[in-house]
Amino acid sequence: MDTESIEMGEKGRETVMSLSDMVMGFFEEVEEERWDKAGGEEAGDDDDDDDGEESRGFWQTQHRLLQEALAKSSSTERRIRMDTEDAVRNMNSGSFVCFCSNLMAKEYCRSCTLRYITERLKKSGYNSALCKSKWRSSLDIPSGEHSYVDVVMESRSGKRSPVRVVVEFNFRAEFEMARASEEYNHLVGVLPEIFVGKSEKVKSVVKIMCAAAKKCMKDNKMHMAPWRKDKYMLSKWLSTPDRIAPGAFMPIDFVTQRQPKSRASMLTFDLHPTPLQVA
Repeated sequence: MDTESIEMGEKGRETVMSLSDMVMGFFEEVEEERWDKAGGEEAGDDDDDDDGEESRGFWQTQHRLLQEALAKSSSTERRIRMDTEDAVRNMNSGSFVCFCSNLMAKEYCRSCTLRYITERLKKSGYNSALCKSKWRSSLDIPSGEHSYVDVVMESRSGKRSPVRVVVEFNFRAEFEMARASEEYNHLVGVLPEIFVGKSEKVKSVVKIMCAAAKKCMKDNKMHMAPWRKDKYMLSKWLSTPDRIAPGAFMPIDFVTQRQPKSRASMLTFDLHPTPLQVA
């Protein structure tokens, strides 16, 4: 056998050995990974314990922060909430029907509900309005729009700037997510169905819930949708809205004098047929 043939044979064996080493290395890495997942290494167990403790601490903190944020209510917010809940009870009494073009609807639509509550608060002496907010898309979030009610309270002395209070009737549903974790759903359950709060309260609650949504998505290895981000959620209630005064609405007296349709629970809206409960 000549020298050239011997050299080619050696190179062939080296190639085979190289491929063999690669295959064996691959299987070794797979086995190590299986071992780690099965708890074969104490270090892996410690990491899992640390992650679990960190996760529990996060949810406990979010729960505490949310309760603290919701508990902070001024006398103005409490008064508006009481009058709002009184208006809701009046709607649930069966004396209200939608006055929109959809006369065959069996349930109250969101638009008519918001207009009715706006008018009721106006009759109670508040500077209330139906708000329609719109925002443009950006690199972070898509465009969108949202309707709700607000109340502007002037200071008695006139020296301070007016205080704006947001009134949202479907607040809890705004944060509901499909396939959410038990911890996240527990936080959602803490939220009130009817939210009444100043801008600072809105910011606090939204940031807490959006941080929780991000954690939930990360734990589930899911992408955080842009409409779940705090910037998008805050735009719903804190971007500059168009305020429509109650004077532009159809009078309440005309609405309530019409023959009611079949009874339906208030604030079922389009996607949430669960009756609204007033505490």
